[in-house]
Amino acid sequence: MLTVSGYTVEVTRDTDTSIHDKGVEGIANQKSSDMDNRLELFNKYDNAVCISIHQNQFTDPRYSGAQMFYSESNRRNESLARSIQGRFVEFLQPDNTREIKQCGKELFLCYYSKNPTVMVECGFLSNPEEASLLTDEEYQHKVAFTIFAGINNFLISK
Repeated sequence: MLTVSGYTVEVTRDTDTSIHDKGVEGIANQKSSDMDNRLELFNKYDNAVCISIHQNQFTDPRYSGAQMFYSESNRRNESLARSIQGRFVEFLQPDNTREIKQCGKELFLCYYSKNPTVMVECGFLSNPEEASLLTDEEYQHKVAFTIFAGINNFLISK
């Protein structure tokens, strides 16, 4: 959707594999290298928007709904988070009352990215109904469109 709409898209990874530098040994060093490499890509372009897509998990299966996390390190992060959260409520989850949440340095990419950056938690894998939706290809397309609409809304309003 983004590419068809004329955006340049870079994907840091599309599987749960590390992109650490070759030759780096030890889990902690590989994790650090992986994060540094992803941050380098996040900061490679001026005027980029960076989205880190995740699925949430919690010990209590009753929790559900998409939720955005952002850092105060960039004044535009909160607007991006609100835009994407708003599209989730508008398009997919009208009963979602989850608030966007501010994070700190623990979300490395959100905190250190020079560009507007948000971590998008698309839903809870620990909630059986939501987990089922998140594995459904049609629902995944709806989530992708929702994120796309949130990015567009953010860019139009800047």
